[in-house]
Amino acid sequence: MKTIAVLGASKDRSKFGNKCVRAYLEAGWEVYPVNLGSGDPIEGRATCRHLADVPGTLDRISVYLPPPVTLELLGDMAAKGAGEVWLNPGTADARVLDEARRMGLNVRPGCSIVDIGMSPSQFP
Repeated sequence: MKTIAVLGASKDRSKFGNKCVRAYLEAGWEVYPVNLGSGDPIEGRATCRHLADVPGTLDRISVYLPPPVTLELLGDMAAKGAGEVWLNPGTADARVLDEARRMGLNVRPGCSIVDIGMSPSQFP
């Protein structure tokens, strides 16, 4: 089973950090919500407060945080490792992209939900 950590996951079903959790669950992935502010469950899944708390290795990290926070957490992403790091719209600027690539992260700017053949609009 493929694995993904959703960094910036939210309990608010109108937010993309929640839509991503639901989309990947529906697609059959093992989903690890990561919420820096709360450890409350999201969509019935245990939530980690830090990326380092996610067990095992990851196929993907999908980011839903503002660029300054994303930049701060690039080291955590590099330490955790993942096949791909998806920087969803609004999460990256030129500095984030440059630093992520310098660290050797396989970054994919774009919508990680669309990449699995779904649309965020499917998850109201």
